[in-house]
Amino acid sequence: MLRAAADLTREFSQPSPTIYWTDMLLSALLGYGALATAILSASVAVALAAAVVAVLALYRAGSFIHELTHIKHSELPGFRFGWNALIGVPMLMPSFLYENVHTQHHARTRYGTSQDPEYLPLALMKPWSLPLFVALAAFAPVGVLIRFAFLTPLGLLSPALRAKTIASYSAMAINPAYRRRAPEGAFRRIWLWQEGVASVWAITLLTIVVTGVLPLRAFLIILAVQSGVMIVNQVRTLVAHLWENEGEPMTVTAQYLDSVNVPPPGLLPELWAPVGLRYHALHHLLPSVPYHALAEAHRRLVASSGAESSYHGGNHAGLLPLVSRLMRSTMGGRVSATMADQPSV
Repeated sequence: MLRAAADLTREFSQPSPTIYWTDMLLSALLGYGALATAILSASVAVALAAAVVAVLALYRAGSFIHELTHIKHSELPGFRFGWNALIGVPMLMPSFLYENVHTQHHARTRYGTSQDPEYLPLALMKPWSLPLFVALAAFAPVGVLIRFAFLTPLGLLSPALRAKTIASYSAMAINPAYRRRAPEGAFRRIWLWQEGVASVWAITLLTIVVTGVLPLRAFLIILAVQSGVMIVNQVRTLVAHLWENEGEPMTVTAQYLDSVNVPPPGLLPELWAPVGLRYHALHHLLPSVPYHALAEAHRRLVASSGAESSYHGGNHAGLLPLVSRLMRSTMGGRVSATMADQPSV
C-alpha cells in the first residue's frame, strides 16, 4: 500500500507558495476582522456570530503550524516567519512549540508508544477522560499567557525553572509523560527569537489590560475566541486517530488503520479538520505531500485500490460516528469494523 501510494502521488511533493500564502492570509484576515467585529459590536447576536467566524477562521489559519513541521522551508521562503508574525506570536503559539515535536509522532518506532508526544490510548481509558480531554483545552490561552509572560522571564533568573519550562511547558503534546529536550544548533536560535518575541507580546498584552488601554471586555472576548479555537482543535484531535494502541510498536499498516480520513461527500470536515487534516490517515502514509494535494491523492488511491486494500480501512464517515465509536470503546462496548453505514458529518 505504501509503495502504491508513493508511486501514484510522486508528483505531489512540491508545495504551492501561492496556495499556502493566499489561504493563510485570507484566513487570518477573516479571523481578525471577525474578532474585531465581535469586540466592537453593540449587538450580542452579531458579536456571537462574529466570534464563531473568528474561531473557525483563526483555527484554519493556526492549522498551518502542522504544515510548517513537514514542508521544506526553502520551498516556501518566508512562510515560517510570516505565519509566526501573523498567527503564532499574536496567538501565543509560536511554531517552535510544534516543530521537532510533531515529527516524533510520525517516527515509525515511536508512534502509539509512550515516547509519542501526540498519542494517548483514549479508547482504553475511562469514559470521563474524553470530556476532560476536551475541557482542558479551554484553559490553554491562560496557560500560554503564564508560560510566556512569567516563566520565560523568570527562567532567565533560575536555571532550574528554565530547564523545567523547556522539558514540560514547551511542546504542543497530549502525552503527559513527554519531556522535551533542550534545543540545539540552528533550531535553538529559531526557538529563542520566537520565544523572546512571544514573551514581550504576552507581557505587553497583560500590561495594556491592567492599565485599561485594552478594555477587560475586549480581553475576555479575545480569550474566549482563543479558547474556542483550542476546543475545536481538541475535538478534531479526539477523532484524528482511533487511539486503540496500548503502547506497543506498530507496523506501518497498523499505524495507518489507527489513523482517520474523513473524505467527501461530507462538507463539515472542512471546518473542523481544515488544511488537509480531514485526510489524516493519508497524511501518516505520505507526510511529505502538501495539504492542497491530499484530496487528489486520496481520489487516485481510492480509484486504484481493490476492495481488499487496507487503504479503505482508514476512511470513516464523519465526526459523530467517530466520537460514538470512541465513547463505546471507553465504556467497554464492541467497536464496529466499519463506519461506512454511518451518517456523514
